[in-house]
Amino acid sequence: MQTIYERIEFLIKRQGLTKKSFCAQLGISTGNMGDWKRGKSTPGTHKLIEIAAFFHVSLDWLILGKQTQTVQESGEDYFFGPMRQLNCQSEELQPEEKNFIKEYIAFTEYRKRKDKDQNS
Repeated sequence: MQTIYERIEFLIKRQGLTKKSFCAQLGISTGNMGDWKRGKSTPGTHKLIEIAAFFHVSLDWLILGKQTQTVQESGEDYFFGPMRQLNCQSEELQPEEKNFIKEYIAFTEYRKRKDKDQNS
């Protein structure tokens, strides 16, 4: 199974960047990259969001190595019902599930702002 670092390294190579230029563009110290490589630490949530946006990949893929399906918006609140939980579940979400959803929403808002800024 690939690690987050290995997926980041793959993206850096695919983009034709050096690790040094990647770090400079995203404000990452080479020491932090070294710690990620050795498994001593992993990128924080905000840095993962930045990296995913930089390479135009999903957080699911970057964190877990999983591809996500595209969801078409229908104008309805398809993730949450009136009780603010997944419509397909009858039980309350776990705190880590709620945090992941909040982080993903923050990521999509970041991408929208970035795309809007680039198109302005």
